[in-house]
Amino acid sequence: MKSIINTIIFCCLAFLTTHNVSAQLYSSAELDKNYNMVLKNPSVQIESTEAINMLYNYKFAEADAEFRWLKYRYPKHPMPHFLMGLAEWWKIVPNTDNESHDRAFLAQMDSTINLAEELYDNGKSKVEPAFFLAAAYAFKGRLYAERESWAKAAFAGKKSLKYFEECKGNGDLTPELLFGDGLYNYYAEWVPKEYPILKPILALFPKGNKKLGEQQLEKVGNNAFYTRVEARYFLLQIYSMENEYGKAYEMAKYMWQTFPNNPYFERYFCRTAFVTGKMVEAEKAAQNIINKIGQGMPGYEGVSGRNAAYILAFYNMNYHRNYEAASGYYKKAIEYSTQTNSTNAGYYISSLIGLGKIAEINKNYDEALRYYKLADDKADKKSSQDKEAKIAIANLKKMKREQRRKR
Repeated sequence: MKSIINTIIFCCLAFLTTHNVSAQLYSSAELDKNYNMVLKNPSVQIESTEAINMLYNYKFAEADAEFRWLKYRYPKHPMPHFLMGLAEWWKIVPNTDNESHDRAFLAQMDSTINLAEELYDNGKSKVEPAFFLAAAYAFKGRLYAERESWAKAAFAGKKSLKYFEECKGNGDLTPELLFGDGLYNYYAEWVPKEYPILKPILALFPKGNKKLGEQQLEKVGNNAFYTRVEARYFLLQIYSMENEYGKAYEMAKYMWQTFPNNPYFERYFCRTAFVTGKMVEAEKAAQNIINKIGQGMPGYEGVSGRNAAYILAFYNMNYHRNYEAASGYYKKAIEYSTQTNSTNAGYYISSLIGLGKIAEINKNYDEALRYYKLADDKADKKSSQDKEAKIAIANLKKMKREQRRKR
């Protein structure tokens, strides 16, 4: 469900910068008179685009200063509240289990909805307020889906689609419309296959076409100007889900180079470099992530840390043969996994197995057995990690029996 609702979020966001009008030397008041929508005002486009780019690069204080200026200039307009809510959303993105920003996020989106409804009911044009209503409900729906509040998520999704359709029928949104259509087509087919339990809820939404959706997003990613980044953001996830790791690596590298302090994009770059065998890049990115966590940089925390620490441990163990360093990084991965309540996840279990192997190499067989048993307890039954742990336990027990016979 969260993927379904997610399909329209960035299409709505993209509308902030879809109208490319050449700015002339007018005062703010004169510019406002020349454009029937705030979103068409070129000075607002420039300032909001710069602020959004700072937001993506996790320069929240700088972005907030721009958003608050817009709030001062347009106190009755929903845009500033929407952008401040967007900032709260990106504080949630690196670790969606962290609920500390939920209240501030929902408050900004509710303010967006209240002001947009007033404009919708009383303004000359319904297109602009409809956009903000679609966007705010889409973001609320995504958060409710993350929190598994499915009824609230479905309600918000339906409200968002209603206003989004109104936006589609008015205004020059090409190729941004293709962007929104591509996202919807992909996830509307993907979600019911991955989560059959959600089929009754998804019956409320139109059907999709996954292959067509990916093709549409690729067209936007290659040809669009304003929505190129947003399209590539989602293509990064889609390529990973479709096991198109070469494409995922190239996309992740682009996103990270564009926004080098965005923990989500850097995590994806590190992971895709690792799975595609680009050892030098993966190691460097992993070490950067660990360093940024140590520096307390915004958004860098345990979710990125467990990924980075495991990658450094893997390389130190299997390539550099530095077992002491490998052991330290495996323990870091376990520590980050514990911090993020993800002790059933792959990085945690693989780190336990790695520590078991290192203990075996050092002939600390009791310690190795302890790590393998911990991994066996946490791993999903019949998973590859469960089988590996069981085989290691059986081999160690057999070896210990043989040692006792020889005494």
